[in-house]
Parts: sequence; structure tokens; C-alpha cells
Amino acid sequence: MKRIATVILTIAAVFSLLTACGKTTSNKDDQTLIIGIDDKFAPMGFRDENNKIVGFDIDYAKAAAEKMGQKVKFQPIDWKTKESELSSGRIDLIWNGYTITDERKNKVLFTKPYLSNAQVVVTRTDSNITKLADLEGKVVGLQSLSSASDALDANPIKAKIKTVTEFKDNVLALNDLKSGRLDAVVIDEIVINYYMTKENDSFKIVDESLAPEEYGIGVKKGNEELLKKLQKALDEINADGTAAKISTKWFGEDKVLK
Repeated sequence: MKRIATVILTIAAVFSLLTACGKTTSNKDDQTLIIGIDDKFAPMGFRDENNKIVGFDIDYAKAAAEKMGQKVKFQPIDWKTKESELSSGRIDLIWNGYTITDERKNKVLFTKPYLSNAQVVVTRTDSNITKLADLEGKVVGLQSLSSASDALDANPIKAKIKTVTEFKDNVLALNDLKSGRLDAVVIDEIVINYYMTKENDSFKIVDESLAPEEYGIGVKKGNEELLKKLQKALDEINADGTAAKISTKWFGEDKVLK
């Protein structure tokens, strides 16, 4: 009888512990939004000289979370696995210059667009590449599984390029361009414009762009409640001038779509 009682008490204790653990995790998730970012995607989200994560999207997310009454944690991720990180629940949002595409709409829920962008081709200042047709026979780099890849795939020039090399992030691609291992890089206009303010003598942008696009925030499929709450917060900070101040800080003007 004592043995049975001991077993019952043990099972009850384990069940109680599991329940408590479950409640703790749930409460944490309710209070903190885990945001997946590429921490080398300046000026949207990147590490400054003190290794602190900063950027337009970082400030924008903090302001929205404050309206929602929640805290934020920025989780650097491998950008190639962003949708997997979201669907698994390891992050709550993809928020770092995340381009809205039809393919991605099949995988995630999107907020309304908040910034316009374009995919452009950047070369060294001493390059003779001046238009898309000049990429024929050249070596081109881009970030793996990014909208830059989608834009290049959709353009006829892709078939004439000698080699397309994929990189984990844009910083690595630009370093190879600067060193001469690449002839050009396909990259977000917002990103390269920021880099050119730092290294204006190193790069130039080809006149023809590949594709216009818009950034949105990705929410896990089925979580319409979070999407609605987030969009309400974004609409509020857009209306009260907070978003304009953040945009002016990072871009020198209000670029936020209303």
C-alpha cells in the first residue's frame, strides 16, 4: 500500500512540475516578443562598434512593442532558416528588412508594408559595369535565400552571368566585391545607400534596378491575434509621429509608408 501511495505521489509531483514549467514558458512568451534578425543588415538591424544591436527596425520594433505593452528580445538567426525559426516557435516575428513576396506569403502572415525598397546592382567605382547587360560573363554575389536572389532569378540577365556566388550575409559579399573576387553584388538599395555613406569611394550603383519591393513583418501562420495587435501598434506609431522620428534618425527623412 505504501508503495502504491509513493508512486501516486511521485506521479503527482512530476505532473505538477511539468505544469509549472509550462506556465512559466507561456508567461514569458506572453510578455516578451522574440524577434529574429540578421545582425549584419545595416541600417535595418546590425551591431555597432560596441557590439550593441541597433538600426531602424530595432528602434521601430521597440516603439511598437511599447505600444503593445510588451518587451522585445532580438535574436540573431541564420537568414536562410528564418521561416523555419518562425514556424517552430523559436521566434515570434521576422523583422529585419524582410521583403514581402508571393512565395513568402504562403509561409507567413505579413503586416502592411512599412518601407519601400529595390534590389540594385553595386560594383566598384573603377568598374566598367554601368547597366544590367554588362553583367554578362561576370561573377556576381548576393545573400543566400534573399529577395536579391529572387530578383536576379526573374531577370533575363541571370542566364548570361558567368557565376552567382551566395553568401551568408551582405557584409561578406561586399568584402569580396571590394577585394576583386566579385564583379558585382545584388543588394537592397536601402542597405547599399547606408554603406556608401561610410565608403563612398569604394562602390557605385548601376543605374538600372532589378526589382522594386516593400518590407513587412512576418508573423507565424495561424497567429492572427498577434498580427492584429502588432498592426494596431504600428498604425499608432505611424500616426503619432514616432515612426517619422525613427526614420529621420536613420535615413535623414520620413520614408515610412502610411
